[in-house]
Amino acid sequence: MTVATQSIFSTFRYDDALAAIDFLERAFGFRRGAVHQGPDGTVHHAELRFDGEWIMLGSTRDDAPAGGPVTTYVVVEDPDAHHDRARAAGAEIVRELVDQDYGSREYGARDLEGNRWSFGTYDPYAQ
Repeated sequence: MTVATQSIFSTFRYDDALAAIDFLERAFGFRRGAVHQGPDGTVHHAELRFDGEWIMLGSTRDDAPAGGPVTTYVVVEDPDAHHDRARAAGAEIVRELVDQDYGSREYGARDLEGNRWSFGTYDPYAQ
Protein backbone atom coordinates (compact mmCIF):
# COMPACT_ATOMS: atom_id res chain seq x y z
CA MET A 1 0.00 0.00 0.00
CA THR A 2 1.36 3.43 -0.97
CA VAL A 3 1.12 6.10 1.71
CA ALA A 4 0.29 9.56 0.37
CA THR A 5 2.69 12.32 1.37
CA GLN A 6 0.89 15.01 -0.58
CA SER A 7 -2.75 15.88 -0.01
CA ILE A 8 -3.10 19.23 -1.81
CA PHE A 9 -2.59 19.34 -5.57
CA SER A 10 -2.46 22.48 -7.67
CA THR A 11 -4.63 21.99 -10.74
CA PHE A 12 -4.43 24.07 -13.91
CA ARG A 13 -6.56 24.43 -17.04
CA TYR A 14 -4.93 25.40 -20.33
CA ASP A 15 -6.37 26.25 -23.73
CA ASP A 16 -3.50 24.20 -25.22
CA ALA A 17 -2.75 21.62 -22.54
CA LEU A 18 -0.30 19.61 -24.67
CA ALA A 19 1.78 22.73 -25.37
CA ALA A 20 1.65 23.56 -21.65
CA ILE A 21 2.92 20.10 -20.72
CA ASP A 22 5.79 20.42 -23.19
CA PHE A 23 6.64 23.91 -21.89
CA LEU A 24 6.52 22.90 -18.22
CA GLU A 25 8.88 20.02 -18.98
CA ARG A 26 11.37 22.05 -21.04
CA ALA A 27 11.34 25.30 -19.09
CA PHE A 28 10.75 24.26 -15.49
CA GLY A 29 11.88 20.63 -15.33
CA PHE A 30 8.57 18.89 -14.67
CA ARG A 31 8.33 15.21 -15.61
CA ARG A 32 5.29 13.88 -17.39
CA GLY A 33 3.16 11.29 -15.63
CA ALA A 34 -0.19 10.07 -16.88
CA VAL A 35 -1.82 11.99 -19.73
CA HIS A 36 -5.40 11.01 -20.60
CA GLN A 37 -6.71 12.43 -23.86
CA GLY A 38 -10.02 12.28 -25.63
CA PRO A 39 -10.37 11.27 -29.30
CA ASP A 40 -10.17 14.96 -30.30
CA GLY A 41 -6.85 15.48 -28.46
CA THR A 42 -8.41 17.23 -25.48
CA VAL A 43 -6.44 16.52 -22.33
CA HIS A 44 -8.98 15.30 -19.79
CA HIS A 45 -6.40 14.77 -17.06
CA ALA A 46 -2.60 14.98 -16.86
CA GLU A 47 -0.13 14.65 -14.03
CA LEU A 48 3.31 16.23 -13.88
CA ARG A 49 5.93 15.57 -11.22
CA PHE A 50 8.52 17.94 -9.82
CA ASP A 51 10.97 16.73 -7.19
CA GLY A 52 8.56 14.32 -5.52
CA GLU A 53 5.42 16.47 -5.78
CA TRP A 54 2.63 16.45 -8.33
CA ILE A 55 0.46 18.96 -10.14
CA MET A 56 -2.49 18.13 -12.35
CA LEU A 57 -3.80 19.83 -15.46
CA GLY A 58 -6.21 19.52 -18.31
CA SER A 59 -7.68 21.33 -21.28
CA THR A 60 -10.18 24.10 -20.76
CA ARG A 61 -13.74 23.03 -21.55
CA ASP A 62 -17.19 24.54 -21.14
CA ASP A 63 -17.60 22.68 -17.86
CA ALA A 64 -13.98 23.32 -16.77
CA PRO A 65 -12.87 26.83 -17.73
CA ALA A 66 -9.46 28.25 -16.96
CA GLY A 67 -9.27 29.58 -13.43
CA GLY A 68 -6.13 31.60 -13.85
CA PRO A 69 -3.91 33.11 -14.01
CA VAL A 70 -2.65 31.63 -10.75
CA THR A 71 0.64 31.86 -8.88
CA THR A 72 2.49 28.78 -7.63
CA TYR A 73 5.69 28.64 -5.56
CA VAL A 74 8.12 25.73 -6.07
CA VAL A 75 11.14 24.99 -3.88
CA VAL A 76 14.35 24.36 -5.87
CA GLU A 77 17.90 23.67 -4.73
CA ASP A 78 19.64 25.82 -7.35
CA PRO A 79 17.49 28.76 -8.43
CA ASP A 80 20.29 30.19 -10.60
CA ALA A 81 20.51 27.06 -12.76
CA HIS A 82 16.71 26.73 -12.79
CA HIS A 83 16.38 30.37 -13.90
CA ASP A 84 18.90 29.82 -16.71
CA ARG A 85 17.02 26.71 -17.90
CA ALA A 86 13.69 28.54 -17.91
CA ARG A 87 15.11 31.53 -19.80
CA ALA A 88 16.80 29.26 -22.37
CA ALA A 89 13.47 27.48 -22.96
CA GLY A 90 11.76 30.80 -23.66
CA ALA A 91 10.01 31.40 -20.34
CA GLU A 92 9.10 35.02 -19.71
CA ILE A 93 11.03 36.03 -16.60
CA VAL A 94 8.82 38.45 -14.67
CA ARG A 95 11.07 38.82 -11.61
CA GLU A 96 14.82 38.40 -11.89
CA LEU A 97 16.83 36.44 -9.32
CA VAL A 98 16.82 38.15 -5.95
CA ASP A 99 18.05 37.37 -2.45
CA GLN A 100 15.19 37.96 -0.02
CA ASP A 101 15.71 39.26 3.53
CA TYR A 102 14.07 36.06 4.86
CA GLY A 103 16.85 33.95 3.34
CA SER A 104 15.39 32.79 0.04
CA ARG A 105 16.98 33.20 -3.39
CA GLU A 106 14.25 33.18 -6.00
CA TYR A 107 12.85 34.38 -9.31
CA GLY A 108 9.50 34.53 -11.08
CA ALA A 109 8.38 33.43 -14.54
CA ARG A 110 5.17 33.25 -16.54
CA ASP A 111 4.06 30.21 -18.52
CA LEU A 112 2.55 30.22 -22.01
CA GLU A 113 -0.94 31.09 -20.78
CA GLY A 114 -0.10 33.66 -18.12
CA ASN A 115 0.20 31.62 -14.93
CA ARG A 116 2.97 32.89 -12.68
CA TRP A 117 5.55 30.55 -11.20
CA SER A 118 8.00 31.45 -8.45
CA PHE A 119 11.02 29.23 -7.86
CA GLY A 120 13.26 29.64 -4.83
CA THR A 121 15.07 28.15 -1.90
CA TYR A 122 12.57 29.06 0.84
CA ASP A 123 11.23 25.82 2.26
CA PRO A 124 8.69 26.15 5.09
CA TYR A 125 9.49 22.58 6.23
CA ALA A 126 13.11 23.56 6.86
CA GLN A 127 12.20 26.50 9.12
